[in-house]
Amino acid sequence: MPLTRADALELVHDYTASEALRRHMYAVEFAMRAMAGRAGEDPDRWGLVGLLHDFDYERFPNPAHSPTEEHPSEGVRILRERGLDEASCQAILGHAAYTGVSRTTPMAQALFAVDELAGFLVACALVRPSRSLADLEPRSVLKKLKDKAFARGVSREDVYLGAEELGMPLDELVAFLLDALRPHERVLGLGALA
Repeated sequence: MPLTRADALELVHDYTASEALRRHMYAVEFAMRAMAGRAGEDPDRWGLVGLLHDFDYERFPNPAHSPTEEHPSEGVRILRERGLDEASCQAILGHAAYTGVSRTTPMAQALFAVDELAGFLVACALVRPSRSLADLEPRSVLKKLKDKAFARGVSREDVYLGAEELGMPLDELVAFLLDALRPHERVLGLGALA
């Protein structure tokens, strides 16, 4: 029996206490749904991958970047037991470059491309007076990417490589993701009323 979004949310809530990390997974889910639409693929399937990609991160953090232990490998073992299809599992493994799993499918390339960037867009919004994506422009995001002191935890290398692997200019990817995330900013803890 395939994993449903309700099953995925249960896993996210069981394994992740941090509201910030949950919001990150929601952001990646929304981004992946939009990427699926752009690619003519199933938004529910791609969204599930986005929602689940980091569910095991708190419990199995993997500071040593083991390619086969802890995050995301442990999470993928759990997801396989729960019936997640192999292409989705491979995409989740591939979002962590240190696993050595190639990103050979459009889903895997999309997940890698949106993961760090979605987090970066939220960070950009949080430092704005509006705390919103509504007035955030791609050129501001690109400028902030050059500021290595801002959102240090975001791998600039992964952001640039993700856009390259996707075959999409970075400014277009940023604009696309802003459009995808804006309708969901309340869920992401953004906006003046958040």
